[in-house]
Amino acid sequence: MVVLNKIYTRTGDQGETALGNGARVPKYSPRVAAYGTTDEANATVGLARLHATGAMDGQLAMIQNDLFDLGADLCRPDMDQDATAEYPPLRMIATQVDRLEAEIDAMNAALTPLRSFILPGGSALAAHLHLCRTVSRRAERLCVELATVEQVNPAAIKYLNRLSDWFFVAARIANNGGKDDVLWVPGATR
Repeated sequence: MVVLNKIYTRTGDQGETALGNGARVPKYSPRVAAYGTTDEANATVGLARLHATGAMDGQLAMIQNDLFDLGADLCRPDMDQDATAEYPPLRMIATQVDRLEAEIDAMNAALTPLRSFILPGGSALAAHLHLCRTVSRRAERLCVELATVEQVNPAAIKYLNRLSDWFFVAARIANNGGKDDVLWVPGATR
């Protein structure tokens, strides 16, 4: 259970922060950048939800919860010690990735295949979902980079990869089932 009695602690005033295992690292560390960008992605989902209703809002709420799980996963670098940890860390699992894939497949079945790249925009919800897509792609890149120097749960990277795809397809759904997508016209402004 998380208890937040005091919001500021002053423990980060010297440019360090604590990971979930208690280790202190610089705030610019690759791990902090990865889970911080995951938090940023979560905030963009909150903005998108201002324009979402029904099933889409429910799916976005689940994604927000997943992104908190992902942040909890990334802030615990001690994957080799998971079984012996006093408080076992929360890890992303394959079923979270599978759920995204099933939702992508269901949404995509209702869409006409693309014959052009699309520009981010259209409806307010679609524009926000495209922002979610780009921030989650950045979080994925940072996690992949982190994995070159430290252990990262492979399911976390898979989740972020599917998530950006989810946002792309959901943006098309939000654009009247793709009918209001803004198509890229190569060279149109020359």
